[in-house]
Amino acid sequence: MKKNIIAVIPARGGSTRIPGKNYKKFNGEPIIARTIKKLKKSKIFNRIIVSTDSKKIALISKRCGAEVPFIRPKFLSGNYISSRPVIRHILRFLIKEGYEFDYVCEVYPASPFLQISDLKKGLRKIQSQKKDYVFSATPYLFPFFRSFTFSRKNGIKVLFDKYIKKRSQDLKQIMCDAGQFYWAHKETWLGKSKTNSKRGSESFTKGSDVIVIPIWRYHDIDTPDDWKRAELFYKLISKA
Repeated sequence: MKKNIIAVIPARGGSTRIPGKNYKKFNGEPIIARTIKKLKKSKIFNRIIVSTDSKKIALISKRCGAEVPFIRPKFLSGNYISSRPVIRHILRFLIKEGYEFDYVCEVYPASPFLQISDLKKGLRKIQSQKKDYVFSATPYLFPFFRSFTFSRKNGIKVLFDKYIKKRSQDLKQIMCDAGQFYWAHKETWLGKSKTNSKRGSESFTKGSDVIVIPIWRYHDIDTPDDWKRAELFYKLISKA
């Protein structure tokens, strides 16, 4: 019997640094619309569900073919609410309505560089290797162990003295969460997996794995400058 697979996009209406970030037009199209269309094109998911507190995002999402079963309650819509309780909330809703599913992929709405091939790699890995989570990650652009802080008052302060004279190629490779997608079994999201660490439903566990994406496809869009740079780069690679 085919097991149902769903995607959940947590998309809050508010954004401190980029107003309306999740529905702002990215090269002429709402950024969440691009993400939904990519998920539909992948043909991976039985259902694509958006959890939002914004009527505008809900309307855009429905027009693109995603489901918005309800407007997210206020207690899950604050600036300091992480996405994990939001995902659990929507999964409990689906269970209550009697829908049966197994694997869930959380996808961030502002993911214009998301690739279908990476989603499929993540699904294969989570299904075949029984990992806690499988998510997108990328190497830091510059060797992390050679970093330092700077202030006008205190000047330069090296963070890792014992590594500062080492060659870049001799340092450990440090990875960061690319913030695109997170695969896990339903039971893991709900905190019921036997393989989960004491940290509960967080993705950083010994039993988790990553899909490594190249640095050029990693764009953390948190400021207006980030947004402009990502738009320019997207145009560039679209012409390649």
